[in-house]
Amino acid sequence: MAKTYIDTVKYLVYTNVEIGGLVEKPDVVGAIFGQTEGLLGDELDLRDLQKNGRIGRIEVDLAGKDGKTTGIIKIPSSLDMVETCIIAAALETVDRVGPCEARLKITKVEDTRNLKRKHLVDRAKNLLKTLLNTEIPESKEISQLVRDEVKTAEITEYGYDRLPAGPSIEKDNEVVFVEGRADVVNLLKNDITNVIAIGGAKVTRTIVDLSKKKEVTLFLDGDRGGDIILNELAQGGVDIDFISRAPAGLEVEELTRKEIIKYLRNRIPFEQGSAKNNRTQERRNNNEVPRFRQPVVVEKQEDFSIDIEEDVAPPPQPVFEKKFKKKEPEDNGLDIPRLDEPEIINKEQPTTAKLTKADLMKELDNLGNTLKARFYNENFEKVNEVAVRDVIKSLGETNNVHAIVFDGIITQRLADLASKQGVKLLIGLKIGNVNKVPDNIEIITKSK
Repeated sequence: MAKTYIDTVKYLVYTNVEIGGLVEKPDVVGAIFGQTEGLLGDELDLRDLQKNGRIGRIEVDLAGKDGKTTGIIKIPSSLDMVETCIIAAALETVDRVGPCEARLKITKVEDTRNLKRKHLVDRAKNLLKTLLNTEIPESKEISQLVRDEVKTAEITEYGYDRLPAGPSIEKDNEVVFVEGRADVVNLLKNDITNVIAIGGAKVTRTIVDLSKKKEVTLFLDGDRGGDIILNELAQGGVDIDFISRAPAGLEVEELTRKEIIKYLRNRIPFEQGSAKNNRTQERRNNNEVPRFRQPVVVEKQEDFSIDIEEDVAPPPQPVFEKKFKKKEPEDNGLDIPRLDEPEIINKEQPTTAKLTKADLMKELDNLGNTLKARFYNENFEKVNEVAVRDVIKSLGETNNVHAIVFDGIITQRLADLASKQGVKLLIGLKIGNVNKVPDNIEIITKSK
């Protein structure tokens, strides 16, 4: 005999039924069992599931009128979410009840535990208020769980695309873009409320419009998906100001409060982050992953030995000393005096010959993988060398800059500032989201 009850009801499947004739409840139940038998295999057979207590008694409420029968069917289930939905979809395959045509339509699959969760949270709030008014709670874990539930409830839907966001997304001038809803929940739990989920790699109009009005920090996962999202947003017209990344192999939703604050504080300008991502993508496309894991000194030693061998070949040790000095600015920021100590440029140009545009393109090749920028005057003489992240700041402080060669992506902000400072030539790896090139400046990229 079939089991008439189940231990735990997780879901309730609601189905509307329309039958072109007058039938009874047993006719409907028999049609459901008969027409779904063997449809889903032995593991999801309704008779076996009901016998084992995984599916409860099928409740049928019918009403006959004008020679037709309509009603509602309810099926309780203790299966998981996926299996319950499969059973629900199978009900819609029933097309006859006895000799009469029938039509079954699933209206909803209800999670019965939602009411329990709501009651649990409401009851916990009341208990916590009572406890705070009488004595200090002995268990901090319970209070933290309740607070987390309250913060999670603060998630709102923003914009035309109804993206999950924090409550401060409208009033704050700075916003944090994350990948999905789980990332938003984690940041809300840690008191960061000016956050919004972009919903994956698809660029929506809501995100584009919001980036035009706010200062944007893109907080990405430390995996391959983060690289893809960065490329899609950069090509989709999203105005990104800063980039933060979770450690390799970790996602934003997995970070602790201390880690979230740390990586947001260590954010880098978009120009520097996008340049790093572009080079990583090129290596992956060229199947150069093993080389990426090997010491980089070997590869760069070959490049420098070709350029400097004639002048600095007798003492080989200074080649390595100069190489390590060039690597220091990546960690220490702008360090112009130390960069000017090597006399390689003076030895290469003892006759003070002026550089041409072709020579500047070669300078761009020499800057590969250094994340550096060089400023030149009207005589194409180098007047400054800075890290890519300091280009905007240093350009505003340096006079008589005629040309800039830099190992990064040219953005609209850089082009506008260079034009304002009187720069005539701007050379970079590639051009980013530049909608309007100033009339008084020439832009050359490595791809041209």
